[in-house]
Amino acid sequence: MNATSRLAILGTGNIGRALATGLSSSGRMKPAELILTRRKIHLLEDLAAEGFTVQADNVDAVRCADTLIAAVEPQQLDPLLREIAPAVEPDRHLLISVVSGASIADIVGRLGKEVPVVRAMPNTAAALGRSMTCLSTNSPRQELLDRASTIFGAIGETLVIDEELMVPATALCACGIAFFLRAVRAASQAGIEIGFHPEDALTMAAQTALGAAALVKAHGKHPEREIDTVTTPRGCTIAGLNELEHRGFSSALIKGIVTSAEKASGLYKQGQ
Repeated sequence: MNATSRLAILGTGNIGRALATGLSSSGRMKPAELILTRRKIHLLEDLAAEGFTVQADNVDAVRCADTLIAAVEPQQLDPLLREIAPAVEPDRHLLISVVSGASIADIVGRLGKEVPVVRAMPNTAAALGRSMTCLSTNSPRQELLDRASTIFGAIGETLVIDEELMVPATALCACGIAFFLRAVRAASQAGIEIGFHPEDALTMAAQTALGAAALVKAHGKHPEREIDTVTTPRGCTIAGLNELEHRGFSSALIKGIVTSAEKASGLYKQGQ
């Protein structure tokens, strides 16, 4: 197989695994076209059994692919860039970084080469083809951004944004998965308290959350417009909503996202 058809995910932890699984499940890429690296290679044995190319050698992976996805933790990015720099070819490679807080200038500076870089912020729903991925780039070559959009479009929706918004995107989209999961958990716990078995309560809460998101996506309306359709004067829905707001539901969620954005802005710098 020639190198131009291969993609290397350098640092296959949770998000790297979700990307690999999502790309394969979408049919856009075959497992053998994906090279997955990790220091603890035994943790990728299940993916190797599925046909993915699994190895510990990042430099070899770079030489065998033309599209590279850096998916390591922020504190591991500089060592990775130093390791692969000799093998990276600016005229051949596209480097996509999903590392929180590391700017394109940081990455190019560490490589010491004017390599085209795309920053991407997907989330773990990539494994199911439901990621929300934001993209930004330093390259004027539209075909490179198109390549990144095609890759991440296979595992969900994409949105091209200014690089200065990538940290906020981390909080809203990547951290946001955890926030909405916590809301589902809370709803399921409430379901148990009002009489449902735990398994039934979780199924009901998760499907209701999925339905709420689908309404917003399908109709393109502000969430309050959809809320208006299920609230009636002196009804049970408005009573519950008002209690949520009295308890600080919206303000707590907003503060949580803002706090995550503030934390994300310093993750890479803390590892230097």
